[in-house]
Amino acid sequence: MANCVIRNWQGEEAGSATLELAVAKEENASHIVHRALIRQTNNARQGTASAKTRAEVRGGGRKPWKQKGTGRARAGSIRSPLWRGGGVIFGPKPKDYNMKMNRKERRLALRTALMGRIEDIIVVQDFAANLAQPKTKEFVQAMTRWGVEPDGKVLVIVAEVDDNTLLSVRNIANVKMISASGLNVFDLLNADQIVATAEAIAKIQEVYNDD
Repeated sequence: MANCVIRNWQGEEAGSATLELAVAKEENASHIVHRALIRQTNNARQGTASAKTRAEVRGGGRKPWKQKGTGRARAGSIRSPLWRGGGVIFGPKPKDYNMKMNRKERRLALRTALMGRIEDIIVVQDFAANLAQPKTKEFVQAMTRWGVEPDGKVLVIVAEVDDNTLLSVRNIANVKMISASGLNVFDLLNADQIVATAEAIAKIQEVYNDD
């Protein structure tokens, strides 16, 4: 169980929130989180890289010169891998990089990764009402009041992504906003600090603690 202080728009203490999620055993935690991370990054790969072999490249059907008597090295095709414009030896071919992982394992890895970053989580009140229209400058000032390092990578977790909030955040370098339902291991581990609304924490507690 972790207790977090909730801060309002001005950065003042406005209550507390509790997050209690079942996590992996200490001896298995790093392994399962690592597997979930590798799975996510592998599944994001398109795997469409492809190079043509000497059998697939265009041209080269005729022997460029006779086998003997020219003084040059023997050659059977101008599309040999040794020639400019020739095929590629052992080049990449389309490949499926997808990895499978059980749903319970994925959710356990996600909970473990989140609880492992609990010291870096700043819980704030829902700030959608404070951004009646997109205002990047006001959001940057609010992050400073919350104690967020301006140069670090920041992950903002909200219960539901609001248009005005998204427009206020998307132009800030190194700041990414996701909804609580879109939580993933890579974003949790990649961020230096995590800002989560109290509503997002409640939703995470509700959605991810059912196993």
